[in-house]
Amino acid sequence: MQGQMWSYIFKRMLLMIPTLLGVLTLTFAVVQFVPGGPVEQLMLELKGKGDAAVSGAESSGGGSNYRGRQGVDAERLAEVKALYGFDKPPLERYFMMLKRFAQFDLGESYYQHQSVWQLVVSKLPVSISIGLWTFFLTYLVSIPLGIAKAVRDGSRFDAITSTMILVGYAIPGFVLGVLLLVIFGGGSFLQIFPLRGLTSDNWGDLSVMGKVMDYLWHLVLPITASVLGSFAVMTMLTKNSFLEEIRKQYVLTARAKGLTEKQVLWKHVFRNALLPLVTGFPAAFIGAFFTGSLLIETLFSLDGLGLLSYESVMRRDYPVVFGTLYLFTLIGLFTKLISDLCYVYIDPRIQFGAGGGS
Repeated sequence: MQGQMWSYIFKRMLLMIPTLLGVLTLTFAVVQFVPGGPVEQLMLELKGKGDAAVSGAESSGGGSNYRGRQGVDAERLAEVKALYGFDKPPLERYFMMLKRFAQFDLGESYYQHQSVWQLVVSKLPVSISIGLWTFFLTYLVSIPLGIAKAVRDGSRFDAITSTMILVGYAIPGFVLGVLLLVIFGGGSFLQIFPLRGLTSDNWGDLSVMGKVMDYLWHLVLPITASVLGSFAVMTMLTKNSFLEEIRKQYVLTARAKGLTEKQVLWKHVFRNALLPLVTGFPAAFIGAFFTGSLLIETLFSLDGLGLLSYESVMRRDYPVVFGTLYLFTLIGLFTKLISDLCYVYIDPRIQFGAGGGS
């Protein structure tokens, strides 16, 4: 068993290499045809805001004819190209990027004059706060609620809760966020919660308990806006998983032996029904760090990874774009591997490499 496991892990890690290369190669190729790169943007800034506005309005193509380069002497243009590394041919830049990534060197931002690692680490507190609270609240509410709905399938409680969570799922997070700000954030009604940020201006002067309460106070509105839509999927998945197990033959056998409904539920159904939920736990947990909502972060002025990714794409900050893409893809691949290992660990009937597949 141990030998099969390590062989499976080794094969999966080898398969990560072409996947990473495919993602990076496709993105790099697409970027070569995107107009308005960092060289053109700096040229526009050097020419002045007036010319930049005109050029920005007229620019629609790419390549060397991009209007941001017009009116700039060749020597200055060559200096800017060398500054960003665009004086080298694309293929050479591509292999230089792969070499850096192999050494886990993500490069340095064109505009923020920090390494990509520093930028990611500086944005993590916001993304971790939003992601982890969303993750834990979703699991803590949805799993018990899904179990209760499965046990009471078809009852009034099941119908009412289904209606409530589906209504919540139908409301986009940013729309709910705006509504919460209008009602509770000093809009047209009450001013109970703060409008922006994770801490108050006087954070440094607060006691330890005061800092904790201030942090939680700032989280109420953004967490509410981001978590509500997650309840429906997890709750219905839990309910359907439990219903599927409850209707199986072994449950009828357990009841025939005289076991109470509580014993049947917790001793027999619980472990099997939670299998699809637990195996998705690593992916959901890791994803909580990196899948922040851009709209939620923008709405509540939270400077997290979602906003960093959006700004880097809009400003053509390619080191940040490629560095974060490489990092998140790598983490996603390892998380998928951990999920598969958890599946085998929880259900011994599943063998590594069974059926000639993975």
